[in-house]
Amino acid sequence: MGGFFGVALKDSCTLDLFYGVDYHSHLGTRRGGMAVWGEKGFQRAIHNIENSPFRTKFEKDADEMEGVLGIGCISDYEPQPLLIQSHLGSFAITTVGKINNMQELLASVYENGNAHFQEMSGSQINATELVASLICKKDSIVEGIQYVQEIVDGSMTMLLMTKDGLYAARDRYGRTPVQIGKKENGFCVSFESFAYINLGYEDYKELGPAEIVYVTPDKVETVSKPKEEMRICSFLWVYYGYPTSSYEGVNVEEMRYKCGGMLAKRDAGNVTPDVVAGVPDSGIAHAIGYANESKIPYTRPFIKYTPTWPRSFMPTKQSQRNLIARMKLIPVKALIENKKLLLIDDSIVRGTQLRETTDFLYQSGAKEVHIRPACPPLLYGCKYLNFSRSKSEMDLITRRIIKDREGDNVSQEILDDYANPCSKRYEEMLEAIRKQQNFTTLRYHRLDDLEESIGISPCKLCTYCFSGKE
Repeated sequence: MGGFFGVALKDSCTLDLFYGVDYHSHLGTRRGGMAVWGEKGFQRAIHNIENSPFRTKFEKDADEMEGVLGIGCISDYEPQPLLIQSHLGSFAITTVGKINNMQELLASVYENGNAHFQEMSGSQINATELVASLICKKDSIVEGIQYVQEIVDGSMTMLLMTKDGLYAARDRYGRTPVQIGKKENGFCVSFESFAYINLGYEDYKELGPAEIVYVTPDKVETVSKPKEEMRICSFLWVYYGYPTSSYEGVNVEEMRYKCGGMLAKRDAGNVTPDVVAGVPDSGIAHAIGYANESKIPYTRPFIKYTPTWPRSFMPTKQSQRNLIARMKLIPVKALIENKKLLLIDDSIVRGTQLRETTDFLYQSGAKEVHIRPACPPLLYGCKYLNFSRSKSEMDLITRRIIKDREGDNVSQEILDDYANPCSKRYEEMLEAIRKQQNFTTLRYHRLDDLEESIGISPCKLCTYCFSGKE
């Protein structure tokens, strides 16, 4: 995925920038970066954070860098922020998003015959460098940002720093958030709304879809008005948003309580577990909501050991991710033995890790393991955000089950039927997953219940990964 933070202050911004970026560490695991503007001009640092946290890698940089303007990021892919020199002047830029029409856009840049890009490992082009090049095709930074918003197939949220101020731009359909915080001596720009609270900022403004603002220590000016149509990612609330954040006025933790409560209402009278538990960390709030609604005790039958283990999806090899996930979760046998457990996870993607979790619960003496994912079945890979390492939709357990049942050529009509929680195909898919995963029972959160849990208009939510509807 990825996240960014920017600061425009009347005095030194470096510490605010350092801690604000660090508060986005849950959104990426590969690289971090900071850039500032001050009396010494532009300064920048980028480090690999795969095996060491952002704060450890950037402590020395935070001591040495000095400026009143700054931007930084946590990234799962490209090294950024980038420093760019162009006919628009010098600027630093960082982005969050996904470009599906990369080759088409590269061709548009190459057509004059005088552009080139640094190639990353795997013959990939740095998407942020491409975005910068596209911005520079226009006569002003604002026109360039608007151009990128319109021509990128996918999504692209941008934070750009000149020597005079910051430009923050939310993607065309508002799939990812951009928040502005304010304090006495300036402003900050943040992906996560909680990231600036402990730094003394108050909520000032949430950008609308495609809105562009120019931020200086003295003011925030809207230079391109927001558009009406929104498709904010519903998975922000289900999984990758931090519990203390809010998007479109809806707090993540509170939404997860509602989500668990609605799962419990659907389950009423159908199962009788002894305890409810959540898979650490993203399933915990959902489980608390379920327990509160059902009056079934909430317990922690396994504890996540986090002091030394990195995040489970960080390594590129699936086998290594599975090993790390298993090493992090330590069972509490006294709370498992002879118990009927109802376990909530944020989602089931491949199914590998949850199957291993279920197996060690049985090995620890569990009588039953009922699984309740906090979102509908994932049937489609995300076209808009880089929050999964899946390379193919066949990585999804649902699509493998469908292929086994329907063959290689599956029509959209059949996929729509599998997405319908009232259809026979849907029930049979769930039963096949249940058997394969060795769950006692399996019930997913319904899409209509998910939308109600979030509480904003369904037409403003992106639910493509569940429904296939854009």
